[in-house]
Amino acid sequence: MPISKLGQRRQVVIPKDICDELGLQEGDFVEVTSTEGKVIIKPKKMVDADDVLTLEEEKVVRQGEVQLKKGQRVPWNALKKELNL
Repeated sequence: MPISKLGQRRQVVIPKDICDELGLQEGDFVEVTSTEGKVIIKPKKMVDADDVLTLEEEKVVRQGEVQLKKGQRVPWNALKKELNL
């Protein structure tokens, strides 16, 4: 079981094998919480500000959500053909 030491500024080093297992790299974000006397560190993916929908894309998504709530749907093969996929 790997052991880390709490640093001067409350920093903790996550062992390399654990970082590799979780796919963590320098600069990645993690969520730190505590429960029942334990510290829990979870990898978190942040959304890039450039990765947001345009107003037109938002409108299409909302329209699709309304159609789904009404039970309207299109077979995947028909959709792929319409989108030229």
